[in-house]
This record gives sequence, C-alpha cells and structure tokens, in this order.
Amino acid sequence: MNKTLKPSMLIVEDDEAVVAVLKYNLQKEGYQINVSHDGRDAFDQAKLLRPDLILLDWVLPSISGIELCRMLREDEVTANIPIIILSNKDSDFDKITGLDKGADDYITKPCSPSELSARIRAILRRMRPAFSGKMLRYEDITMDLDAHKVTRNGAEIKLAPIEYQILQILMEAPSRVFSREALIDKIWGSEVEVGARTVDVHITRLRKALLKMSKTGEDVIKTIRLAGYTLRKVAK
Repeated sequence: MNKTLKPSMLIVEDDEAVVAVLKYNLQKEGYQINVSHDGRDAFDQAKLLRPDLILLDWVLPSISGIELCRMLREDEVTANIPIIILSNKDSDFDKITGLDKGADDYITKPCSPSELSARIRAILRRMRPAFSGKMLRYEDITMDLDAHKVTRNGAEIKLAPIEYQILQILMEAPSRVFSREALIDKIWGSEVEVGARTVDVHITRLRKALLKMSKTGEDVIKTIRLAGYTLRKVAK
C-alpha cells in the first residue's frame, strides 16, 4: 500500500456495532475512514469526498444499498468508485443482484477482518494503480511511486509532501474534478481542521513547481469554478 497517501473509504452501514468493528480494523490497516448511516447522506458524501472505495450495506434507511449502488454507478462523479457490498443476504440470487447493480465484490456478513482486508487490497490493486506501486503518467509528467520521485520532460521536480500527494490524487484520475473538501479528506483526514485556503496555497506551489519544467509554459492544473481542481491536457 502506498506510504504517502492513505486510501480513503466510506463505510455505509446503519448498525453502530458493525461500524465500530469495521472502523477499528480498517484504521489499523491504514485507511482513512468516513461513515454514513443513511443512503441519501451516503450518496452526498460519495459525491463530495470521492473515496477510494465504498463499503456498502444492503439494508439502509431512506435508500437501500442496492438502489444506492445503482445511483452511484449512474452518476458521472461516482461511477468509477469501487464498491463492495457487505450483506447478511447470502443467496446466489442476492449476490448476482448486487453484482448486476454495479458492485465490484459481494461479501456475506459476518466475515473475518483478514478476508475483508484481502478483498479490499485486491480491488484497489486492480482499480487504483497507486496502491500496487506502479508508475503514474500524465502528458510529460511521470510519478514513480516506489522511488517517491516526480519528473517532467525527464527533469526531476522536488515537491513538498502535501504537493506530492495532491499531484498523485490528480494523476490517478485526470478526468475527475476534486473539490477542496475531497482533497482535504484524502490528505489530512476528516478529524483535522484544514481550511480551503490551505489547499489553494498548496495548489499554487504545485503549479509553480510543474511550470518550471514545462517546455510549453502550459499549466496542466485547471481550476473549475465552484467545483475544485483537475488536470487538463497540454495545448498542442
């Protein structure tokens, strides 16, 4: 698992006891955890925070887990977030229904912490290259996650830890717009008070560092008004 950026996870579960156990075990594994007890709230959180993975119970207030799974898959902001359904329903029909609605995996409760962790790691390795120690590339920028090294046009760029993490988030999903709240949650976590202005300062520093090694002088980081930040292709 990548050492510089904790994978973020949204647990959607209305049973407080189950949440407590899941949160305890997953935080020990190094995951940044957010929790929702309600389907509608979970949908809003997923759109705002864009977690790396969602653990989803079937039976929820307001919206069922299956319906929420469908909604997440149909929304362009959340369509590619990995989803694991955790459910007491153990029939083949239920499992097929969950997978057909867009879940990436289906686990019957209760399950052992070690099995859950293994299934999570497998999905993240498959869907998130940063968690398998691979290289990230965008245009003329390369990020070597094992060596913790960023280059542009072959020249190394020295980045502070926060700027490195922001760039990693953007390079993993260059088509996505990340809100300031999402960046704060992924980097600092929900328990730390960090203002939006702090994110803007780090983005400015990252932009300057990248521009120094640009052959065209093009800024690859795009600000989307009232939404956040994303990467855009360099104009040819």
